[in-house]
Amino acid sequence: MNKKTVRDIEVEGKRVLVRVDFNVPLDEEGHITDDTRIRAALPTIQYLLDHGAAVILMSHLGRPKGKVVEKLRMAPVAVRLSELLQRPVQLAPDCVGPQVEELARALQPGQVLLLENLRFHAEEEQNDPAFARRLAALGDLYVNDAFGTAHRAHASTEGVTHYLPGVAGFLMEKELNFLGAALENPRRPFVAVIGGAKVSDKIAVLERLLTLADALLIGGGMANTFLKAEGYEVGASLVEEGKLDVARDLLMRARERKLELVLPVDVVIADRFAPDAQWRVVPRDQVEPGWRILDIGLETVAAFRQVLEKAQTIVWNGTLGVAEMPAFARGTKAVIEILAACTARGATTVIGGGDSAAAVEQAGAADKMTHVSTGGGASLEFLEGRILPGVAALQDR
Repeated sequence: MNKKTVRDIEVEGKRVLVRVDFNVPLDEEGHITDDTRIRAALPTIQYLLDHGAAVILMSHLGRPKGKVVEKLRMAPVAVRLSELLQRPVQLAPDCVGPQVEELARALQPGQVLLLENLRFHAEEEQNDPAFARRLAALGDLYVNDAFGTAHRAHASTEGVTHYLPGVAGFLMEKELNFLGAALENPRRPFVAVIGGAKVSDKIAVLERLLTLADALLIGGGMANTFLKAEGYEVGASLVEEGKLDVARDLLMRARERKLELVLPVDVVIADRFAPDAQWRVVPRDQVEPGWRILDIGLETVAAFRQVLEKAQTIVWNGTLGVAEMPAFARGTKAVIEILAACTARGATTVIGGGDSAAAVEQAGAADKMTHVSTGGGASLEFLEGRILPGVAALQDR
């Protein structure tokens, strides 16, 4: 990573404005159901506090679409962060304005101020320069530790760097190092496991991996499109008819490169898309009309295992079935167990955010992987090889 980090700047006596990703899930009562993203930012926050900085934190929460939404206020986050830091966290009434500026000016070294939800202001997502300038006025230095929003050119991720020197936090550094190393200098064999619902969401990722990986394992709903492109009957399964030619082209290019591309050899089919649907496991050439593929079968898991057991670097993005329904989460859970074993024997396992990261967290296996990304869309765009505006805006070493 060629970007400066908090280690490269003098923070003592400074007010440091930190973009974090505290977009945590809340239940109906407004309680946080998973504080992973808050805990992920703690090393950067604690470092700044230990080195004599006053810390001003800013984040979005949910999708308020430029309006104040009471249930999306940052109050539950302030409470949880205060518990984790074991010190008071002051909550600002807004993220900009005279009152907020006064609170920021009064902040002493070792104190923490959390701004109200950035996306209560439409100017945040519009990357409005005047709004970015008002945010920047709150601090002396800027740190971006929100990899999950680094693919967006918003006022708090890109705009603010026009007015304050910006560096990376430790979480941002970790994300870029692990994802970067996996793609640019992987220990080989390098195997990518790609799932999720649609081929269209992952075309750019698949095209890039065709040139980088030694093997590509495909599951999830997107595998149905590949199976149909290969001539298999897939019943009422989710298929992107408009992407069959893309799938054929990718398969042809994989063969030309002599890349090992593994599609499901058996599948779990159900009579309807529901948690209590009737289901059974069949070979991929025996999917009945009206039934739909909702998971990979045990033979496919075994085929994946055979490839993964030889791998030294593994990147996984996208679940391999309808993982939110227990009956169709078995393939995803089995692959998580395989990856945990691969990590234990010394392989590098990088989980690319989003649904796959959530599945790993839910399985209690996050600490059994080398790295679980906190960014769904950001990790996907990074895997595609795209420039992330929130990263590009930070100072180079």
